Amino acid sequence: MLKVGLTGGVASGKSTVARLLRGRGAATLDADAVVEELYRPGAPGACAVAALFGPGALDAAGGVERAALGALVLADAAARARLEAADHPLVRARIAAWLATLAGAASAPRVAVVEAALLVETGSFRDYHRLVVVGAPLELRRARALRAGWPAARFDRTAAAQADDASRERAADYLVRNEGRYADLEAATGSLWPLLLEDAAAVAAGLPLPARCAG
Repeated sequence: MLKVGLTGGVASGKSTVARLLRGRGAATLDADAVVEELYRPGAPGACAVAALFGPGALDAAGGVERAALGALVLADAAARARLEAADHPLVRARIAAWLATLAGAASAPRVAVVEAALLVETGSFRDYHRLVVVGAPLELRRARALRAGWPAARFDRTAAAQADDASRERAADYLVRNEGRYADLEAATGSLWPLLLEDAAAVAAGLPLPARCAG
């Protein structure tokens, strides 16, 4: 089974690419959904957040108040680093368990895709056979986010906390551009899929993966 990391800057369109790949047969997991599960009342992530930032970071039920936590850590790099040091091992362990369960299934998928925002920043892209980066210029991503209702300050803080586009693209095995119409993104994802199937066949046969160019 080919393990694929899928990333991109905020509002790049990575969730859309994940959905398009799922429609072609990939198993997909959104790392943000993993965080959501870990932040439920009594879950390990909620306990870690309470230990780091106090009970004020939790809601009345004991789950993490994500909007308040996000505002705190986006404005404080040291707080963000402490949160990431506590959260990321938990998230990676859950993702690894999901991948292991898929790989051990009688009808394992050929391709498993994990969508996550910080694969390059944390170095966890190395957990995967391939890294797919969805790319779009910063100002275009900002305009998309504002149209979707994001406050400008929130977008700017989120983007500033992520790697720049050039750093992500240097790490990529495949780069999917999302700078125009939905039909163009759909076509680019359609072109990516047979390459991932070739990679999956190589992994299944125990062969080295062929060299790929990001662009």
